[in-house]
Amino acid sequence: MAFIKSISGFRGTIGGTAGDNLTPQDIVACTAAYGAWLIQRGNTRKVVIGRDARPSGAMVSQLVTATLLAQGFEVIDLGLSTTPTVEMAVPHLQAGGGIILTASHNPKEWNALKLLNEKGEFIAAADGKQLLDMLAAGAISYAQVDDLGTYRTDDTLLDYHIQRVLAHPLVDSAAIQARGFQVVVDGVNSSGAFAIPALLKALGCEVEVLNGEVNGQFAHNPEPLLQHLTELCERVKTAGADLGIAVDPDVDRLALIGPGGTWIGEEYTLVTVADYVLQHQPGPTVSNLSSSRALRDLTRQYGQTYHAAAVGEVNVVEKMKATGAVIGGEGNGGIIDPALHYGRDSLIGAALVLSHLARSGKDMNALRASYPNYHMVKDKVALSPDLDVEARLAYIQDKYQGEAEINTIDGVKLDFPNGWIHLRRSNTEPIVRIYGEAATVAEIEVLVARVKADFA
Repeated sequence: MAFIKSISGFRGTIGGTAGDNLTPQDIVACTAAYGAWLIQRGNTRKVVIGRDARPSGAMVSQLVTATLLAQGFEVIDLGLSTTPTVEMAVPHLQAGGGIILTASHNPKEWNALKLLNEKGEFIAAADGKQLLDMLAAGAISYAQVDDLGTYRTDDTLLDYHIQRVLAHPLVDSAAIQARGFQVVVDGVNSSGAFAIPALLKALGCEVEVLNGEVNGQFAHNPEPLLQHLTELCERVKTAGADLGIAVDPDVDRLALIGPGGTWIGEEYTLVTVADYVLQHQPGPTVSNLSSSRALRDLTRQYGQTYHAAAVGEVNVVEKMKATGAVIGGEGNGGIIDPALHYGRDSLIGAALVLSHLARSGKDMNALRASYPNYHMVKDKVALSPDLDVEARLAYIQDKYQGEAEINTIDGVKLDFPNGWIHLRRSNTEPIVRIYGEAATVAEIEVLVARVKADFA
């Protein structure tokens, strides 16, 4: 069981002992600290909330709502929704902030409070630190009885989100409709089971949904990785579909399956979208340090500049704003298109991929074959009381000095001539992630095994 307090929000397992898990006491305390932070900033006392379908969602939502009402906020509840929909709803509704109740790719026993500012973007590191300090201090004031907040629901925001996607200048609805794509969607029993099909039908696609019952009882591990998507790959093959789409429970990560059930790879979602965007809107691109080199290579092929950011959506967004990037995101399938909003969004990602397919006349497998080809390994080491993470990272940095280019803005990244390794403490799980990439499977497996042995 676990409870992780970070600058981007609060994540933990449901049940167990207060302080060690995401219990009702912890949910109330964390929500109250966020509310106090909004009040201190002078933000409008209006908060948008939404959740994915995991079993604890309704309970967590009620606790969050009651706490905000006690602080005098107007709460606008989108109910079952997606992370990007809530992000877009905050500025659209002129709210002071937002809370997304989802633990993203974590199993169903997890939940989290993801915190947004008035722009509908994840709060910055300095703001997160201030909020954590307020939580630790615990001196929270609540509204008097005549100043309690109000509550209302709003089920129109997904439609608003979809209409904004359809109006995007690079989304070619007519070309997509003319192609009549057949798409199979794995909704993993959460919000993607209704949000993605609604978009695809608006684009004129024929849609089949797997794991479409929205009950939060995830039919498989909800992280959209190949080993969890065998059913989707097989159905794309047997149905003769043009494309398979998988998302995580809150719909901010997008994985693609090509004709015949071919795994495209979550790292190549961003590459595919960037290829399309750069053809029509040249400019810089951004991804995080744990993302594939393929985006860097592709960007340079277009004569543009690539930039790397620390892992985490807020870090990628900050780098995108600083560099004027036209597209960015994370190699886990997170697409950030600033022409829509600064947040990872599987709906705009899917629409841009389909536009690329429709305009190019190619299928997904052909597009993938045209991109720089790398192989990635994603490994991890579980945290334990006797593992001194900072000491081990310092050891790795010292050992490989001179053998690799070293970047320490987020853990330690080792750039070797034939590949790279990135070691960093996870923000969402009690683990150290060890990601690596090279031109061949053999090369990267050797590199990861070597560095992992040195770290452990």
